[in-house]
Amino acid sequence: MAQAPAGLPAAPSAETAAQAVKSDTFLLKSAVLSETRRINVFAPAGHGGKESAALPVLYMPDGGQAEDFPHVAQTVQALVAAGRMMPVLLVGIENTERRRDLTGPTTVERDKKIAARVGGSAAFRQFIRSELMPYIAAHYRVTADKGIVGESLAGLFIVETLLVEPDLFDRYVAISPSLWWNDEALVRAADASIKALPARQKKIFLTSADEDNIVPGTARLAASLLAHAPAGVSLSFKPMPKERHETIYRASEAVALETVYGPAGAGAIGAGAGKAPGAAQ
Repeated sequence: MAQAPAGLPAAPSAETAAQAVKSDTFLLKSAVLSETRRINVFAPAGHGGKESAALPVLYMPDGGQAEDFPHVAQTVQALVAAGRMMPVLLVGIENTERRRDLTGPTTVERDKKIAARVGGSAAFRQFIRSELMPYIAAHYRVTADKGIVGESLAGLFIVETLLVEPDLFDRYVAISPSLWWNDEALVRAADASIKALPARQKKIFLTSADEDNIVPGTARLAASLLAHAPAGVSLSFKPMPKERHETIYRASEAVALETVYGPAGAGAIGAGAGKAPGAAQ
């Protein structure tokens, strides 16, 4: 098992991560996607009840009980219990057609061969914005502060969302994002998109493992953010070259969540929240 950075909880073992965490589960019929989606919701112990304070929301693709939801929920619980991050409501979106939902359009023929359908990220984003977020706001005590966390193709979706609809979330955690998609089109157009980011507070965490097809694009994206992001946008770029694609999520999630939600990242973001000054760092 990969070792967590000093002072942080260790990543859950594969056996522990395979165990379902105690959470709410509901089905949400989506008109946008023309299907019903299973959603898992977790609040740390002592938080999320009717008498508790409203919580920021952390959304995650790959959010099924047989996917990444259990180990992320366990890490949130451990960090909150240790006082290393603010409590959040974790909302996991279970996959139906993962490669459809998490990829944008592509002109690269080999990309189109990874699944029967690809390029559905805009519709998936619309589902989150117009159907899932309103449902969560209506049924749970939440604030306007919204974050998203994911790895690989989910990381690609997160980076795309930051660049094309940056106001959808306030905190972005992209772990080994598959920026090779569409011949790195997102990275090649990043300068202009980043210069156009709204001048309001955002927290971004980027990391990569040892993947030759991900490391260069992630480094160029980080450089673009450092060079062009407006005041209020804070970047933490922490490559982990000793990790592999299959280990990077569990190895990095604790430091990522503490970075964007911990003592240095705490404080409300979103509508009605104070805007903190600062530049990418």
